[in-house]
Amino acid sequence: MSTKDVIYELRTKNNLSQDELAEKVFVTRQAVSRWETGETVPNTETLKLLSKLFNVSINTLLGSPHKLICQCCGMPLDDSLIGRDKDGSPNEHYCKWCYADGTYTYSDMDNLIDVCVPHMVAEGFSEEQARAYMKQMLPTLDYWKRYKELGDGGQFEAFKQQLIEEINALHIEGMPKLEQLNALVGQYVNLAYRLPSGAEVKFLDDNTTYLGNQLESEIVPGLCFGVLANMDFILICTYEAEGKNPELVLYKKR
Repeated sequence: MSTKDVIYELRTKNNLSQDELAEKVFVTRQAVSRWETGETVPNTETLKLLSKLFNVSINTLLGSPHKLICQCCGMPLDDSLIGRDKDGSPNEHYCKWCYADGTYTYSDMDNLIDVCVPHMVAEGFSEEQARAYMKQMLPTLDYWKRYKELGDGGQFEAFKQQLIEEINALHIEGMPKLEQLNALVGQYVNLAYRLPSGAEVKFLDDNTTYLGNQLESEIVPGLCFGVLANMDFILICTYEAEGKNPELVLYKKR
């Protein structure tokens, strides 16, 4: 689709009149009308406002002229996978596993490879093929080329290590020692826990990226511990294969 069609579709899908859209992005109704007839296109700053408003990339607003990939892990990107800046704006350079709320979640290339390889094996690669491909491809991506410029000097890794120490200090019975925390998106780990009243409750936001890991129980075969955390809380649960029968073990504010 062209830009005029994309803007019209997004506006009508969100039940906005031209006047209402104009007010939200600080332009006139006539400007919106000209976008939708193809007479003009929004300028760069207005494209950023539209991107944040409609939760889509600027690439999408321009009719998807480019094939986007995450410049940290190489994953092909669509609007549902794009990371977010601190103000919530989509950042079409990164996926939401590698970049969340303006923070880069990986500073060690080998760690990222370890995380990606099992997913590639599930797609039909051998482990050797997956590792060789990632080791060749990652250094060509912008994040790793500019790591000294973009990195935070190890601050995020230090935060992860602090979380790991806090979680291990809880001494949860049957849970192995936690060694690593990875970026996990809420929609994939937001399990519903049954309360004594019979009601079910979820504690996470599907669109937020958390730190977490899965650990096999040292006591009960087939049972896994799920660990999730961020700056505000630590959550530990258990579940069976494919997330079945989840039970909340601990939810602790930090």
